Amino acid sequence: MVFAGILAGGTGTRMGNYSVPKQFLPLNGKPIIVHVIEKFLVHSEVERVIVGMNGNWMHFMSDVQEKYFKNTENLNIVEGGSDRNGTINVIIQEAQKYGASTEDIVVTHDSVRPFITLKMISDNIAAVQKYGVCDTVVPATDTIVYSENDKFITDIPIRNHTYQGQTPQSFKIGLFEQVYGKMTAEELEIVTDACKMFMLKGFDVHLVEGCVSNIKITYPFDYKMAQIMMEKLTNDSFAIQTDKTVCNRNNLQ
Repeated sequence: MVFAGILAGGTGTRMGNYSVPKQFLPLNGKPIIVHVIEKFLVHSEVERVIVGMNGNWMHFMSDVQEKYFKNTENLNIVEGGSDRNGTINVIIQEAQKYGASTEDIVVTHDSVRPFITLKMISDNIAAVQKYGVCDTVVPATDTIVYSENDKFITDIPIRNHTYQGQTPQSFKIGLFEQVYGKMTAEELEIVTDACKMFMLKGFDVHLVEGCVSNIKITYPFDYKMAQIMMEKLTNDSFAIQTDKTVCNRNNLQ
């Protein structure tokens, strides 16, 4: 079975003066998170969608569920953990109530990436079936500058070897439980990315092609861009393009 885990624990502090977290901001007449959930609900391989919410906004999400998904039986809303990986763990525990086994798959995705495509979801599922764990990426177009002290450049990696991470990040449930259970409290404090956690424990994380349109709405500029993109989805050529990938590096597959 395949479960979708929507990570909605953010409070939107970087978005500025909004009264609700960014996942609840309207986009083409619906909250951003609704667009995300809908994409997973229509995917033929996804058995159930589980949303891990910030506890302070559970009541608000319940209202959203009542309005947009009233008769949807394969959607669950749960209170997430204290951090990203903790929320994934809660989502997995919820999936296990519906028969999830160690060999089943969880596809985790940010609640503020509404332009995920069905192809990305399918590619993630296929990659996990073959490799066990994967991360969605696009090649970095800007030069990546690394600094250890936030003052001076420590390193500038070769751009042809650098990628920008997106979501979904996907893995077999049993592998996540195995890795998460081996993390120390100190490691969990500093490692917020699931794939970094796998890497620390010696797992190879397979790369899956993402798309530049799969933006994460973090800042007001991102929100404005998402509004423009959503308007253009009425144009068939744009709709087709956003369901394709733009990565050209042969080593992704």
